[in-house]
Amino acid sequence: MNIRTVLFDLDGTLIDTNELIIQSFLHTLEMYYPGKYKREDVLPFIGPPLYDTFVALDEERVQEMIDTYRAFNHAQHDAFIKEYETVYETIQTLHAKGFKLGVVTTKIHSTALMGLKRTKLDSFFHCVIGLDDVKKAKPDPEPIFKALSVLQSTPEETLMVGDNYHDILAGKHAGTKTAGVAWTIKGREYLEQYEPDFMLEKMSDLLNILGVE
Repeated sequence: MNIRTVLFDLDGTLIDTNELIIQSFLHTLEMYYPGKYKREDVLPFIGPPLYDTFVALDEERVQEMIDTYRAFNHAQHDAFIKEYETVYETIQTLHAKGFKLGVVTTKIHSTALMGLKRTKLDSFFHCVIGLDDVKKAKPDPEPIFKALSVLQSTPEETLMVGDNYHDILAGKHAGTKTAGVAWTIKGREYLEQYEPDFMLEKMSDLLNILGVE
């Protein structure tokens, strides 16, 4: 396996934004549907684009709810996000070893950069593809193909790493190898259903997979 390019999802993969996302959904839904949604109810909303979640609830107020969500999310961003174990060291090592690194996320570009800067990961990535950089989000392969174009890489030499089904499916659709992360909030068993090529117990497992010493 000659992997020289690694693409990462952001939320729930590189940085722990789960609590930020949950609180953003709860804040928004409480405004529009008081008392209806509890913590466990919003877990399925983690991952897909905000539009997909809110359009299913109310087609007429989609943008209003997205704006409410993002205003809270931005205001509370730095208070809630945390780093996952071994992420920084692993990304730093891969960067130093000459791997091409990219982020492919369903977050809008500017918000993705906020998270990368907060965790000091921003200098290691050669490209960031956000929701507003593409016409179709994961699991469509377009975001991956766009990242590969920027990085001048091919699917055959690329690994896509993520914590949700749409990361794994996007990689498969694009023809890359795929790796799931066992720390996904949806549970390891859930992610294994989509048959990623690898399952990471911690991010540093990547170094062994990629043959980095």
